[in-house]
Amino acid sequence: MKILFFVSSLNAGGAERVATTLASAWARRGDTVLLAPTWLTKHDPFYALADQVRLVRLAEHMPTGPLGRLPGVSKWRVIRALVQREQPDVVVSFLTNVNVNVLIATMGLRVPVVVSERTHPAYSQSAGRLLRMLRRKLYSQAAAVVMQTQAGVPALKAQVPGVRDVTVIPNPLPDELLTRSAPASCTTQAKGYEAVAMGRLVPAKQFDMLIDTFATLAAEFPQWRLTIWGDGPQREALQAQIKTLGLERRVRLAGRTPQPWDALSSADMFVMTSRVEGFPNVLLEAMALGLPCIALDCPSGPAELSRDGRDAVLVPMENATALQDAMHNVMADEALRWTLGMRAQASVRRRYGLPIVLKQWDDVFRRVAHVPRADHVA
Repeated sequence: MKILFFVSSLNAGGAERVATTLASAWARRGDTVLLAPTWLTKHDPFYALADQVRLVRLAEHMPTGPLGRLPGVSKWRVIRALVQREQPDVVVSFLTNVNVNVLIATMGLRVPVVVSERTHPAYSQSAGRLLRMLRRKLYSQAAAVVMQTQAGVPALKAQVPGVRDVTVIPNPLPDELLTRSAPASCTTQAKGYEAVAMGRLVPAKQFDMLIDTFATLAAEFPQWRLTIWGDGPQREALQAQIKTLGLERRVRLAGRTPQPWDALSSADMFVMTSRVEGFPNVLLEAMALGLPCIALDCPSGPAELSRDGRDAVLVPMENATALQDAMHNVMADEALRWTLGMRAQASVRRRYGLPIVLKQWDDVFRRVAHVPRADHVA
């Protein structure tokens, strides 16, 4: 099968990580895969990409001269020309803005387009009024729409009446992660213990809330420290908050890392304080690595990933006291950390393994492109 896969960029991010994981898996099993970032700045992939994947950057094909001053129209022309030239069996597109551009560019072409929403439509701040209007008008043209969680489906159907074939496919765990053993997070540690969080330093992640909560527990748990991995516009404000609380030696803003699994594996507890998520890859990966996890019950993802709190501690939204209590209980109880970590690891590895998720994508491809069922998976 030939798959033409459009993504916004190949920088660090959840959608980008999933795109590279899927593209690599399809290519390694023998499919022809073209991965086409639509961002008009050239850059190398942040995440590892299989050698068999053919990378086609739209930035390298944009026209110059008068047409070059109309990037929207030019991008549609480049996308359409690429589809016509390559004649894929199916086109896959990630993220609302990319989906809309691909659907416009492929109008009238006899190729099935599968678009994937990567956020909860009712809570996403990434789609403005114009983009929501275009989504409402264009998504009915898609052969299928893929959502990451069941929680997001009713909101999409309410915003896009008449949308066809909505399928829920979660993000996969990369095979490389499954070869890793659980961290030794529940053994006595002479150098202390580490709580870890990870994500863009933006208001939606609510790392200020996490820092404040850790500050209330710092005196009682002098062996614990907090590390927040990621970068973003709130770095200076968060650093100032840490200094004001006198926690410079206990709380660290560690920046971005190309090795997130190493950062997670060395920790003893993971905490996610997001106000909203599409599908929190980092929570999934922390659970798969055997970390005891605490997450705000935000839309959407944590409830489904944790099976409504059975495999991780779910904390009600806007409840700092409940977050403090949850962190206190996990930090204080070594046996609880071990139990939570092992339960989480077994659960998500069983439900979100790459072969399982690839089969779900294959079912969609078979429906929309009439390709034979794959008799092997990556």
